[in-house]
Amino acid sequence: MESRAESRFVRVSPQKARLVVDLIRGRQAGEALELLAVTRKRIAHEVAKVLRSAIANATQKDDQLDVDDLQVVRAYVNDGPRQKRIRPAPMGRAYRYQRRLAHIAVHVADRAQPSLRQEVEPPAAAPAAAAPPARRKPAPPARPRKPAAKPAARKAAPKRKAAAAPKPKTAAKPKAGAAKPRRGGAASKPGNKSGGGKSGS
Repeated sequence: MESRAESRFVRVSPQKARLVVDLIRGRQAGEALELLAVTRKRIAHEVAKVLRSAIANATQKDDQLDVDDLQVVRAYVNDGPRQKRIRPAPMGRAYRYQRRLAHIAVHVADRAQPSLRQEVEPPAAAPAAAAPPARRKPAPPARPRKPAAKPAARKAAPKRKAAAAPKPKTAAKPKAGAAKPRRGGAASKPGNKSGGGKSGS
């Protein structure tokens, strides 16, 4: 016989409640209560209350039920409605956040219930008469491999002659017959006479 209990609109995040509910799923009812008593989570106390309520519902249905045979068959947490809230923020702004609620449900049942018994595996079928092994076709004879042709030797590329380095240019030497310019520049100016004397008046 299976009985259930549920606590609705619990002020806790469903994610946090599932961490505790996962600890008791599939355990014996007494062992689950002991485990919840030592669990350091705020919601563990609420989950224990739901479990005790489910056990009480089971004993109310059947007076001759042995509580030690009860087992937590199913335990789950559903998401409840969310409360939208606003928190004041600096410079006239507002931060929005949500208050999450959860619905916690626990199902307990007697371990002697047929639905909880482990299903016995059906007996294996008798092996069929061994069939004669199939004849395999003989493998075809391996073809002789042709010797791999040797790669042709690469012809050595002709060496390129190194380009002759350019000779440095030297200043052109003046020719022997060329007259050298005089210093002072007197002869070079136009209008000057070849004589060195002053012109008379």
